[in-house]
Amino acid sequence: MATAQLHPADPITDFARRRVDVAGTAKTVYVAGTGPAVVVLPEMPGISPDVLRLARWIRDAGCTVFVPSLFGTDGAYPTAAGGTAVFKRACVSAEFRAFASGGTSPVTTWLRGLARQAHQECGGPGVGAIGLCFTGNFALTMTLEPAVIAPVVNHPSLPIDDPAGIELSPEDAAAVRARVERDGLTVLSYRFDNDRWCTGQRFAAYRKLLGDAFDGRVLPGDRANPAPPEFFAEVVGTPHSVVTAHLVDEAGHPTIVARDQILAFLTERLLPATG
Repeated sequence: MATAQLHPADPITDFARRRVDVAGTAKTVYVAGTGPAVVVLPEMPGISPDVLRLARWIRDAGCTVFVPSLFGTDGAYPTAAGGTAVFKRACVSAEFRAFASGGTSPVTTWLRGLARQAHQECGGPGVGAIGLCFTGNFALTMTLEPAVIAPVVNHPSLPIDDPAGIELSPEDAAAVRARVERDGLTVLSYRFDNDRWCTGQRFAAYRKLLGDAFDGRVLPGDRANPAPPEFFAEVVGTPHSVVTAHLVDEAGHPTIVARDQILAFLTERLLPATG
């Protein structure tokens, strides 16, 4: 793999910084844009410049983006040492269930509250939710909030110790399946074919749970960005982050096609008059 490039941090000056309280728990959320809401979750190890780039694309497509700070240093470019430290802290945090025996991560309750508040503020037919990596499956769990109608589950990496698992308790899995079937939701998902953190076994588990409602798309790993940020080059060590760290910003590239498909998925559901 090529040597990773070092880049400056993103100052996030074009987003409003808020403290959002859900049931007595407040977290920092970065908000930008107008139109229906989309919650863009950070990927491990935090709200990187690549995550913010994705959020800006969604903002520019006509949506209000809400980017909650869940771990790491906001705007920082992920280094190997710093990212590993964040990852280790998240794995033992009470908010997350990184391993197969944990079930649903408690933080998803707060995220559902954020989606509910965002819908009340922004209006429209509903809310989009994009999970990435460590938070990938959170976008699916968020469909337990009725306002969430456009879930995108990108390269979900949990549970870490079960490549065929889904980060959901049996009760929540049944409730998610019932919601998807009742309201005719589609769950859009992406992975690279040689991703060792999000395997074909995991996509098969999603398909078993959701049936045809699961739209899982697989990209060739040999087309991934060969020089991602240091954390992804040295720690992740495999093509993984389809529309963030491993995206190649060139017209017609498979990762840009995936980006455009995600934007279309969101706008068709949240901006039906113009999508």
